[in-house]
Order: sequence, then C-alpha cells, then structure tokens
Amino acid sequence: MFKFWGDGSAEAMEQVRAIVVRSTENFNWTFIFILAVVFYVYWSEINKKNFKVIYAGLALYGVHWLYEICNAIIAKVSGFPLWAVSNESTTFILLIGVCWELSMMFSLAGIISFKMLPDDREKRYFAKDGKKGISCKLAGAIEMALLFALVESFLAATDNWSFIWVYKWWGVLPVFITTYIPFFLASNYVPDWEPKKRNRFLIGIWGLDALLLIVLIPLGII
Repeated sequence: MFKFWGDGSAEAMEQVRAIVVRSTENFNWTFIFILAVVFYVYWSEINKKNFKVIYAGLALYGVHWLYEICNAIIAKVSGFPLWAVSNESTTFILLIGVCWELSMMFSLAGIISFKMLPDDREKRYFAKDGKKGISCKLAGAIEMALLFALVESFLAATDNWSFIWVYKWWGVLPVFITTYIPFFLASNYVPDWEPKKRNRFLIGIWGLDALLLIVLIPLGII
C-alpha cells in the first residue's frame, strides 16, 4: 500500500522513458473543471480581501514550480528525475515530475495550510518556564509536510505508477525534509513578512520560474 524508497528497477526506468511531456493524448474535460475550481477559490479569497491567504498560495506554488523545474533539469542531465508522473495517471503532463492535477492541487495547498493555522499565528506550543516553545507555523509546516510525504508514498505504490521514484536513495524521508517542509514553510511564514520583504520574495520566485520556463522549454531541456 505504501512505498518508502525508489527501487532502481528496470520497470521504473522504462516507465520514465515512456513519459511524453505536454502531450494531449490523454486530455479530458476534468482539466477545465479543476481549473475552474482553482479560479473560484482564489477569486473568493480576493473578493473577501483575504490577501494573506492569496500570498500563502502563491508562495508555496512559486516554490513548487522552482522544484519542478530543477527536477526536470536533473532528468535532462542525469537521465532520470528524482520523481516523475506516468502517462497513464494523468490527463496532461506539464513537466516530467508534475501533471496538471498535481500542480493545481499545489496551487491550493498553501491556502489550505495557512487557513489551518491558529487565528493567533504567533502562538507557540510547549512554551513553559521561559522557554519559547515551537512556533505554530513551524509545527504546521512539519505536520503538513509529513502528511504530503505519506500521500506521495501511497502514490508511488500505485499500480499505474502515479508517482515514480527511480533512485534507491530517494523516497519518503528526503521528500519530507528537502521538499515538503520548504513548501509549507513558505506558505506559513511569507504572508506575515514585512510587505517589502514579502513582495521581493514573491516577485523573485515567480520571476525566476517564468524566466527558466521561457528559456528552457524552447531549448528542449525541460
């Protein structure tokens, strides 16, 4: 039911070699429905002037795209990505490690994480006898990262290869530490930063993502 590490198998490698990025062969109308749901969520928050919620969503999603671009570059350089999605598991593959459905989920993940924080986002757990304890933002990021890492381990074990780990040293633990914790740290902390610092981060991450996509896709690198 769960898979915790890549197995380096020939079958996993073959699944990765078969991936066709940005092919419309499996396209269906769920693509449009999912996009409509994401638009509804973001516009609802904008209409309510919940701008910090929007910042949370954009912060995580921007980091997510940078990771996916780096993963695609790794695939080009080394032959295999750290993670990949199979043709059979999706309607549309954006980059070798991310499909449409997965990417749209990540566009909402930061919003969900931020909304799950206590109303008092300065709250600290286990604060006692002068000890500062653990920030609720940090605790929330770790909890969400653990949940997402476990879900990914389930996807990696599915029969249709929804998620593919090739390298034997890559699995739940590195995903949890190096990928999901940074994702949710971004969504939980960035919205409350001083406006100039927050804006620099958002403009910087999204500007970098856009530049890399504009340059690397036409070159056939990703």
